[in-house]
Amino acid sequence: MKRIFLYTLCLSVFITACNKEDNFKPDEPKVSTEAQTLKDIAYGSDNLQRMDIYLPANRSTATTKVFIFIHGGAWAEGDKADAAHAPLIDSLRRRLPDWAFFNLNYRLASINGISVKNKFPAQEEDIKTAIQYIYDRRQTFVISDKWVFAGASAGAHLALLQGYKNNTTIKPKAIIDLFGPNDMTALYNSYSSSDPGEAFLINLLLSGTPTSNPTMYHDSSPINYVTAQSAPTIIFHGGLDDVVPKEQSYILEAKLDNVGVKNEFVYYDNQTHGWSDPAIWYDCLNKAQNFLNANVQ
Repeated sequence: MKRIFLYTLCLSVFITACNKEDNFKPDEPKVSTEAQTLKDIAYGSDNLQRMDIYLPANRSTATTKVFIFIHGGAWAEGDKADAAHAPLIDSLRRRLPDWAFFNLNYRLASINGISVKNKFPAQEEDIKTAIQYIYDRRQTFVISDKWVFAGASAGAHLALLQGYKNNTTIKPKAIIDLFGPNDMTALYNSYSSSDPGEAFLINLLLSGTPTSNPTMYHDSSPINYVTAQSAPTIIFHGGLDDVVPKEQSYILEAKLDNVGVKNEFVYYDNQTHGWSDPAIWYDCLNKAQNFLNANVQ
């Protein structure tokens, strides 16, 4: 079933953010100098504000690069441990054995009728908080300032927002965009004519329409924050994607080209939203790895 906001209206209601979030004091992870896996590390008080951390051996604050991955799920479902994402992380870790990986969860929107908990920008704010958490502990983790942001679908949208808009803490060296939306007004308008139900769900997520709440649509659209100083970006999209229209990637490519940002657009003509063909994933990972090798020095 096609869903850009919500694949099902019958999601469980998740725990809402703690009102005393600012007072949150995390239990500091016990980090060794050896290769290490740290699961479900809390960066906030909500149960969904957690991350998995994979640290390689022989780390250095000068050379150990950082890969941040954000899962998809229409801002309303999904998990860092999903079967669709775990093999991707495992494959990337094998390809980039000297990198540190951080796999992020974030608060998910949930709907009960027309009532929405964790409306946007809760998800964007969580990624900002997670990035700050990692950055503040970069000496403890023994990692460098050479970071990459990556995500799939809604996770790509959040990675692009972090890379283009919320990059005061740290600016990424590159961004990997796997079939993510980047212009929320265009996305809403495409659904408004083709799928009013989808448009209504985006309306709920963003607290209105582009007409009634233009500031939210502007602020939640990564494309509005692309500048000549933006990070090199590689974009992947399938020609048969019926969840995120391929035009979302076309317009991002055009904007990046217009301001002179290095980018690559990989288009798989016969693929839908994501791809199940192992050969396509193999090609995708090869191209992503080559892009990182060329742009993250």
